[in-house]
Amino acid sequence: MTVMAERMSQMTVEEFEKIAKFAAAESDAVGFEFIDGRIEVKGVTDGDHSEIVRWLQKRCMQTRADLWLYAGGELGLKVEGYRKGRAKPDAVLAADGNFAGQGDWASPQGVLMTVEVTSYDSDTDRRDRKEKPVAYAGAGIPVYLLVDREAGAVTVFSAPDPEGGGYRDSHTVKFGEMLMLPDPVGIELDTEVLQNYVR
Repeated sequence: MTVMAERMSQMTVEEFEKIAKFAAAESDAVGFEFIDGRIEVKGVTDGDHSEIVRWLQKRCMQTRADLWLYAGGELGLKVEGYRKGRAKPDAVLAADGNFAGQGDWASPQGVLMTVEVTSYDSDTDRRDRKEKPVAYAGAGIPVYLLVDREAGAVTVFSAPDPEGGGYRDSHTVKFGEMLMLPDPVGIELDTEVLQNYVR
């Protein structure tokens, strides 16, 4: 193990937050997350990725005007239950004003759902399909929605098991099928439009 790799494996959350803050001030080309004790690089999204988040934001507003889908990966969450992690979901559903005064890394308290839209990179499988469900469930977030462009499918994870390392329930539909997001979200999605946003 190199000295650099050993140092990174011993990094504290406070050290990570300093690095992430510095990087954000220097460039908006990438963002950093701290998942499973490792720094993860979250790359810039493409237009289709942004359209998916915009579509979901519009659908949430039409159905649940009492909530807001905070979008764009700008909101950082403390996923403390998972090795004192820090994650930047593609979108977060919570009550309007839920994150006021919380700074760069907010508590997951009040978060009803996190959303990730897969990117076409080599880390998507590990990050979005494996590590994120464990991190979000560990933080007690009730629902995790994964829009998987590579698979052409949407998976909703629910019933978090913070002690068991993930969610107890998951349901997957192909793009074009209907999907019900369980309580406390309670929104039905017609995923037909998602077929327009895949390569």
